[in-house]
Amino acid sequence: MSKFFLFALIWWLVGNPFLALLVMLVLLYMLDRRFIGLSPSLVKPFRRNRKLSRLKRELALSPHHAGNKLEAARLYIEKQKYAEALDLLEQVRPIYDSADVVYEIGLCRLKLGELEEGRRLIEESLDMNPRVKYGEPYLRLGEAFASISPEEAIGYLERFRQANSSSCEGCYKLGRIYERLGNRAEAKRAYADALQLYRGLPRYKRRVERRWAILSKWRQLF
Repeated sequence: MSKFFLFALIWWLVGNPFLALLVMLVLLYMLDRRFIGLSPSLVKPFRRNRKLSRLKRELALSPHHAGNKLEAARLYIEKQKYAEALDLLEQVRPIYDSADVVYEIGLCRLKLGELEEGRRLIEESLDMNPRVKYGEPYLRLGEAFASISPEEAIGYLERFRQANSSSCEGCYKLGRIYERLGNRAEAKRAYADALQLYRGLPRYKRRVERRWAILSKWRQLF
């Protein structure tokens, strides 16, 4: 009802229903980006593409610059272009043989369907540094194996929760796997854990985790 009155007010102000609808959608998008975070950023992809274009120009002039290759690879991962990222990461691994780089190579392998090789590399990165990316490797393994080996996926997500005790995302995704297995009691418990965790987070951290708390509440209700 409040949205209807808001739309009517904007229509009255601008004098055009189509323009009023556009203004209302923009307002709702801005509110979501500021307070909730369910909708994707419209600006971030342009910034990322501009930065990647700059790095590619620099690499054309200095093709052996490992730092630029690593930065470009991480931008390709954000763009979900895993083959391009993998090629660059393999080139820089002899120079940056760190847990982060080994994990990112494993992640690309996972996303390209090479599950066992991806898992091997990710476990290698965890052997190098058990705290790499604050437990994110366990989360990505849980996602990758959720459809083919739910029990393994649950194990990975439980380990993610242990490694990153302030993330609601792991609880939500754990609940989704339990739902898939038909275990509604455990699914509800996972969603409740996400909401309880969210309530205890400091304000700055809530902005990051709000999406998963809202999704958990939605699954808990419906």
